[in-house]
Amino acid sequence: MDHVALFTETSRACSKLITQRYSTSFTLGIRTLDQRFHLPVYSVYGFVRWADEIVDTFHEHDKAALFADFERQTYEALDKRISLNPVLHAFQDVVHRYGIDREFIAAFLYSMEMDLDDRSYDQSLYSKYIYGSAEVVGLMCLRIFCEGNQAEFERLREPARRLGSAFQKINFLRDIRSDYEERGRVYFPGVQYEQFTDAVKRDIEADIRADFEAGYAGIVQLPRAARLGVYLAYVYYLKLFDKIRQLPAAHIQQQRVRVPTNTKLLLLMGSWLRYRMAKL
Repeated sequence: MDHVALFTETSRACSKLITQRYSTSFTLGIRTLDQRFHLPVYSVYGFVRWADEIVDTFHEHDKAALFADFERQTYEALDKRISLNPVLHAFQDVVHRYGIDREFIAAFLYSMEMDLDDRSYDQSLYSKYIYGSAEVVGLMCLRIFCEGNQAEFERLREPARRLGSAFQKINFLRDIRSDYEERGRVYFPGVQYEQFTDAVKRDIEADIRADFEAGYAGIVQLPRAARLGVYLAYVYYLKLFDKIRQLPAAHIQQQRVRVPTNTKLLLLMGSWLRYRMAKL
């Protein structure tokens, strides 16, 4: 192996480590994909995780300056096809190998930049934020799964967007307290934290349910090598959604809802059996 290839391989390993340290659920889902997709998807996750960390974590630093530098380095890595930042080097390699659209990257970075400011979200900003923070991440992964098949990508584009939208809206519900208390945000348009009632919560849940149904229609059409991993993410979020739906609004304002590790393992076993029996 030449040294450039070794550097790229090591960069991919860094993104894999980031995924394993930051998200056991996402790591579990990646492991159920065909092995050829593992490192590319780890590389996408490493990139989005690092950007998210800048805007959500480093409060003692100038986050705007850090993010501007990260954005500059991202485009430089894409243009030069190399970066000494291993996360960006692994990501640019995947972008070029799978033809990931620059528009997806720009939309993602724009949504992350939105988190640098405290703001209220109207419907337009809410839709734009969800598209950039979640839907395009699903589209990046879909580019990988379709392996250059443009017709397949176009057929699955909308379900992939809807699935990413459902996941993000569930995250907003789950994290509504921390988003408000730590970051001064309520993402749902027209919703005041102090007026987050059961009726408001039901309206949000109906919207999520519609996204879930549209997203599932795409999962069953995915290439088989990718189907189990995406389905596992779907059933995990569905379980989380079901737990949230059963609780009053006041409860999720007080306590973050979680899916225990043993339940995640049961979901994995059930998903695998469904996949093996060709019911998925």
